[in-house]
Amino acid sequence: MKRPEFIKHWTELEASEARHYPGDTELMAFGAPLARKLGISRIGIHHNRLPPGSRTSYPHAESAEEEFVFVLEGKPDVWIDGNLYSLVEGDSVAFPAGTGICHTFINNTEHDVRLLVIGEVEKAENRIRYPMNETYELTRADRWVDWPHRPLGPHDGKPDGNSGHGDED
Repeated sequence: MKRPEFIKHWTELEASEARHYPGDTELMAFGAPLARKLGISRIGIHHNRLPPGSRTSYPHAESAEEEFVFVLEGKPDVWIDGNLYSLVEGDSVAFPAGTGICHTFINNTEHDVRLLVIGEVEKAENRIRYPMNETYELTRADRWVDWPHRPLGPHDGKPDGNSGHGDED
């Protein structure tokens, strides 16, 4: 019997190419927009696969959208406000909206990392802060100019051995 259209394996929904930011050649995660592709419209659920030496995004914080990340496979680092924290399979990380907590997930290992990302769908009122990529941030109409400033630690938010890759600040 044929399965209904709302049942799919994440590999059937994963993008064929890793995403990247406009004007930058650095490849980020391979994403599979599970919720959207399976007909769910009120919450966002993504499967992200990070090859070795990649990250999910530029470090960022969001004003109105909450995010939750669960480590399915691998040992990524989470970059939070300029500091790296090691994660293992089964770890969960939550980012409440409006806190100014800047974050990205980095794969500094030799094996793929798989993450389940759950959050709110895009909100028109959401604003976003990119503290390590301010030139890019200035190109965005949705930049968060009155974000709650948080001190940043020493890490640049890039994967090991990847500093200087792409056209970032």
